[in-house]
Amino acid sequence: MPAPLVVPDASVILKWVLPFDDEPDADMALVLRDAILGENVRVLVPALWIYEVGNTIARRFPAHAAPWLMALIKLELQESPPSRQWLTAALELTDHYGVTFYDAAYHAIAIVQRGQFVTADKRYVERAKEAGNLVMLSDWTLP
Repeated sequence: MPAPLVVPDASVILKWVLPFDDEPDADMALVLRDAILGENVRVLVPALWIYEVGNTIARRFPAHAAPWLMALIKLELQESPPSRQWLTAALELTDHYGVTFYDAAYHAIAIVQRGQFVTADKRYVERAKEAGNLVMLSDWTLP
C-alpha cells in the first residue's frame, strides 16, 4: 500500500526554515517534514510553491534567503503538473469559497490526488473546510 499523500502549502513549508521561536506549530511542521523525508508520507505541491515561499523569505529575511531557499530546493519536493481536472477543482474552490487561486491550487491537488492538504492558514480552513481533504497543521497526525 502506498504511503498517504500530503500537500503542504507555503505556510507549512516556510516553517521548515524560519526561526522556530517566531513560528506557531513549527514542531508539527518539522514532524511533517521528517515524515516526508522518511518516506512515511508522499508529498506533492504545485510548482508555485517556490515563488510563494521565496517571496516571503526574500522580503522578511533577505540575508538568509539564498541558503534557506537552497535548503528547500534540496528537499526535491515533487511538483504536480497542471491538468484540466486540477484546474477545474482550483477554480471551483476559488469561486465557491472566495479564496485565492494560489491557496486553492494546493487544495485542488489534494482533492484530485485523494490526499490531504495541510495548512497553517486558519482563515482558509474556516472558509473551505466543507470541501474536504483539508487539515490544519496543528491537527495533522502521522497516518
